[in-house]
Amino acid sequence: MTDASARLSSAISDRYLVERELGQGGMATVYLAEDLRHGRRVAIKVLREELSASLGKERFLREIRVAAALQHPHILPLYDSGEADGLLFYVMPYVDGPSLRDKLIKEGELPIGDAVRILRDVADALTEAHRHGVVHRDLKPENVMLRGRHALVMDFGVAKALSEATGRQSLTTVGIALGTPTYMAPEQAVADPHVDHRADIYAFGVMAYELLAGRPPFTGGNAQQILAAHVTAAAEPVTTHRSLPPVLASMVMRCLEKRPADRWQSAEELITQLEAVLTPSGGVTPTATVPIAAVSRHAYRRPATVMAMLGVLAVLGFGAWKVAARRSPQPVPTASVVTVKRVGVLPFESRSRDTSDAYLGDGMATDLTT
Repeated sequence: MTDASARLSSAISDRYLVERELGQGGMATVYLAEDLRHGRRVAIKVLREELSASLGKERFLREIRVAAALQHPHILPLYDSGEADGLLFYVMPYVDGPSLRDKLIKEGELPIGDAVRILRDVADALTEAHRHGVVHRDLKPENVMLRGRHALVMDFGVAKALSEATGRQSLTTVGIALGTPTYMAPEQAVADPHVDHRADIYAFGVMAYELLAGRPPFTGGNAQQILAAHVTAAAEPVTTHRSLPPVLASMVMRCLEKRPADRWQSAEELITQLEAVLTPSGGVTPTATVPIAAVSRHAYRRPATVMAMLGVLAVLGFGAWKVAARRSPQPVPTASVVTVKRVGVLPFESRSRDTSDAYLGDGMATDLTT
């Protein structure tokens, strides 16, 4: 057990039993613990000691309190927060599942349906937070946990506490990055003091790009080069890496506009775009046109449609016969001899693997033969 974990464990032993370390990040270490009062497993995130000293208890806990008020199915709630032996910490439910980063490492680009479902949950969480005036400022796959088929966004309010408490320069001095360069909006990269919820829209676009393309729009080099790219470089169209439904590709690229005013202006707009992808007309399958065979398969299964097609084809066949008759006059038939032109129609070929409606092709051919 490290010195910090031993100090934490001793300081909160009346409330929590610290079991083991779950992981470390740039600004905190996460521990698995048991909530002794409520008999449940929790995750305790402890800020780095130098960061705790820079922040100050009151300012940090004030921002955490605002985030703790968020109650939503796709936001990981905050159970508790405090100071223990000079260490600032906050407590969340323990999610026995992977982070979105874990999923990306394992799978690379995600199936379109999976990506859209996850993004829909994240956009829903952002909508709720923004409605309450809470901006995440550090949205990234590491801050999205997966529980079954649902996504949970965590760490709302923490980045704001860091930025308002110390400012970017002093945080750089202690080696802490405010936001992750790969997902930072241009206005964050230049330390604009007026960052608002549209920075989250940009980070959402970066994350969506990565889920669909298997890589973020700007990579390589060091943090400064990535930040410069966010400010000055145009991202390659996401369709450069993968074929996508146009509405989905358009949604992603608009999120990545450099000027906040040119992006989607709310997370609710993102939900509208994602739901359009999920509708039959939106087409999760990225095709520009619908094959005739696909239309035929569905049409043949609707009796009313089948009858209408039969009627149209019958009229067309009769019309063609009449035209031919006018162009080639025939002698008036006598009662004993009738000459009839016959039109043969070959059986229709079904392009479907389903053979249950094959009889329709034979029947149509028979009915149209004169």
